[in-house]
Amino acid sequence: MTFPQLAQFTDVALLLLRFMLGLVFITSGYKHLKDPAARSKEIGMSKSFTIFLGAAESAGGLGIISGVLAQLAAIGLILVMLGAIQKKIFTWHTGFWGKSGTNGWSYDTMLVIMNLVIVTTSGGNLTLARLFNQNPLSR
Repeated sequence: MTFPQLAQFTDVALLLLRFMLGLVFITSGYKHLKDPAARSKEIGMSKSFTIFLGAAESAGGLGIISGVLAQLAAIGLILVMLGAIQKKIFTWHTGFWGKSGTNGWSYDTMLVIMNLVIVTTSGGNLTLARLFNQNPLSR
């Protein structure tokens, strides 16, 4: 490792990753829930599925940020993003970068990888789940 002294900041880095990732999904979920009829037309899904998608993204985002069931939330969000990637590739025929360079499935793939980090690390030690599961006698 080139900079071993930076390893002490792993949990802070994972906390920041969780916060950013959760914020992305909470705001996306809110967009689906705010006007599901209009949003369902934009994404080519039914209104009821759009509401489900918005609730799933919001709940997953909260799970990621708090660290409560973070691995399950991340797995769920990976499935959501794989669905988005599938839609972009096979239905909308969008390239990796998209027509404008920012609207392709590169962004979705990045979110999959970020969620994969949460799945494999449990989100680090700075979580509400670990805070409430601390045994003061074991310190």
